[in-house]
Amino acid sequence: MKINLHIQFEDGNSKDVTCGAADLVAFENQYNVSVAKLAEETRIGWLLFLAWHSEKRTGATKATFEKWTESVANVGESEENPK
Repeated sequence: MKINLHIQFEDGNSKDVTCGAADLVAFENQYNVSVAKLAEETRIGWLLFLAWHSEKRTGATKATFEKWTESVANVGESEENPK
């Protein structure tokens, strides 16, 4: 299972990130919530965590979650299909 998210940063840049198995497991461990719950109850903090975890895992950021969120203007579903 994979989820693609679109991140818009405060500096005007944007990118799509793919959240894979490692990110989804980290989400479930962090929040003690099944990723299936995302379809029923989407929370911005949950989406931000998934996007940040993917960015951290792939080396795109070294910032802590809290610091990274300060650079984000918006997060939402990507129009790209997860592969």
